[in-house]
Amino acid sequence: MDFASAKERIEKLKRKIQELNYKYFVLDESELSETVRDSLKRELIDLENKFPELVSPDSPTQRVGSVLSGKFEKIKHNTAKKSLMDVFSEDEIRDWYGRIKKLVDGKIELVCELKIDGLNITIHFEKGRLKQALTRGNGEFGENVTHAIKTIESIPLNLNKDCDLEVSGEVYMPKKSFEKANKEQEKLGLPLFANPRNAAAGAVRQLDPQVTAKRNLDMFFYQLDYCSIKDFKTQEEVLEGLKNLGLKICEKYKKFDSIDSVLEFCKTWHKKRDSLPFEIDGIVIKVNDLAQQKIMGITAKTPRYAVAYKFPAIQVTSQILDIVLQVGRTGAVTPVAVMKPTLVAGSVISRATLHNEDEIKRKDVRIGDTVIIQKAGDVIPEVVEVMKDLRTGKEKEFVFPDKCPVCGSRIERKLEQSAYRCINPDCYAVQIAALEHFVSKKGFNIDGLGEKVVNLLIESGLVLSPVDFFELSRENLLSLPFFKDKKADNLLKSLENSKKISLDNFIFSLNIRYLGEQVSYDFGHFIVNNIKKSSKKFERKSCHNTSQNSLFGEEINDTEYEEFNIPDLIETVNSLTPDAIKNIPGIGETIGEKIYEWFHNPKNIDLLENLYKAGVIIQIQKYKTTGKLKGKSFVLTGTLLEFSRDEAKEVILKNGGIVNSSISKETNYLLVGENPGSKLDKAKEFGVKIISEEDFKKLI
Repeated sequence: MDFASAKERIEKLKRKIQELNYKYFVLDESELSETVRDSLKRELIDLENKFPELVSPDSPTQRVGSVLSGKFEKIKHNTAKKSLMDVFSEDEIRDWYGRIKKLVDGKIELVCELKIDGLNITIHFEKGRLKQALTRGNGEFGENVTHAIKTIESIPLNLNKDCDLEVSGEVYMPKKSFEKANKEQEKLGLPLFANPRNAAAGAVRQLDPQVTAKRNLDMFFYQLDYCSIKDFKTQEEVLEGLKNLGLKICEKYKKFDSIDSVLEFCKTWHKKRDSLPFEIDGIVIKVNDLAQQKIMGITAKTPRYAVAYKFPAIQVTSQILDIVLQVGRTGAVTPVAVMKPTLVAGSVISRATLHNEDEIKRKDVRIGDTVIIQKAGDVIPEVVEVMKDLRTGKEKEFVFPDKCPVCGSRIERKLEQSAYRCINPDCYAVQIAALEHFVSKKGFNIDGLGEKVVNLLIESGLVLSPVDFFELSRENLLSLPFFKDKKADNLLKSLENSKKISLDNFIFSLNIRYLGEQVSYDFGHFIVNNIKKSSKKFERKSCHNTSQNSLFGEEINDTEYEEFNIPDLIETVNSLTPDAIKNIPGIGETIGEKIYEWFHNPKNIDLLENLYKAGVIIQIQKYKTTGKLKGKSFVLTGTLLEFSRDEAKEVILKNGGIVNSSISKETNYLLVGENPGSKLDKAKEFGVKIISEEDFKKLI
């Protein structure tokens, strides 16, 4: 980026961040998530580092805290309040640790504390009595909110000892209080609070302390600025000392003497955060020794001896460099945004789906736009929103072409469909995508068959259909570039082991249109309960009979499975009428038609028979028909933190429950994670019981 472009971009970023800061800190409104604000600020910091001559005193990077609301008396802090430097990855934590190690001699101990998502408050005690409470404000001046703070019951009006004390901490709203407050708002027909942090901040800034009292706020203390009776040596002593004085601390802190242990602590609490009765958004990492802290000192804006690790963001900002088209396994042509690489949900993302032409038009996405992207769990990153006020006028609109970017054939969009499709059934991109889908994790899950190897096998003519994977020989593989003895043996072993496959994975691998992971499970669940033993007998290759041992001499443990032959699957589906398939729970008319068509296509039946001859055996896991969840049906939505989707399903099935893909009036529970979808609204409409991950753990 040249100087002129950087200057224009910096000015736009400054205005946007200042606008968001005002809404967030002063008005207690959340136009966008805090992670989006962080993302914009990080971009601004990077640009100012590259162009230091463009740093101005009014930049959001050159100040601490928020502007004052003007409602309350402004008072100067006795001790200037500094914000901690935010870090967002393991590498950034290690870089910080590497820097501070150079500043002092000897061993460095670190204390990790949960980063409470609340409002920073400093309280002054005089001779043991609460005298004054101030917001952080702009770091130099804070607002006097003593009247509101005194209503928080966990804050003592008198300490256990008579001393002068200046101490800071976080006022927060417990999750239960937040839920209760929103129910009250709903009853009164008032807007709901966006999150506990905003609700807490709004409560503290109430002129009427009775309103604050009704919000049931709480406070943790963690920062000692002055104490008249004791000279503490470590942060650990500070926390215990505050506790002895009668101040509430978060007991989840821990001391470490290695950075690896610190990183493990961060990972653990990222997974466990939902189990807490209050919200956290990261971990604060501090040097334990206060003498070492003093030596390390502070910069103009932040202490060197501490950082705030922010949990991986689900939403961040990036800039679209280009829009390209991607052809999928069904011929669907999907627009994809190519972006500046950015860290989201723990991984570096440089591409995000734009879904289809209608979505591009609805969101008015253009090449060059700054956009908000999000990723939840394993979901493909997507563009959520365009930040139009950051446009420069140089952005370009994207026009859908009329030809496939891979084979050059015509692409068309049928009425009432959102996607364009390549009309060429032999399109190279479609063939590759279908074969990659067949061997993917949710399909045959064949280790060693990534995108590059699949492309290599196709280009060499060794694989033209799914069955060809199981016909590969050692000689075939050794003839390919980059394949040596060990790599060839490992792939053959993986291919052999994959021949025992669960029914839902097998159905998913077949590339039937509209059959994703959950619908494949729903269809498979129905098949299991309606098995018809086939009279058809196909010749099988004896070397692939894996009921006792695999080709490589390793015993296969079948104790939890029963086998279900492919001819049985053909016989069962062929016995069903189109209406019977459409009425299967989770299927419906459109998907039902595709299933019926697929199983009545002779080419596809040949594929199934050839897979059977190649030694593929379908396995049905023997789940309990009794258990704590017997007969209870579950639907999942959102991102779970302590379970993957697969793990949650496994737990439900092993306890006698049922997992469905769609909500109905017969559904017993909707298990809700972070960022739930439309299923949540439908569950409320049908009166289905909605449970959190914590509720689910209690059930099992």
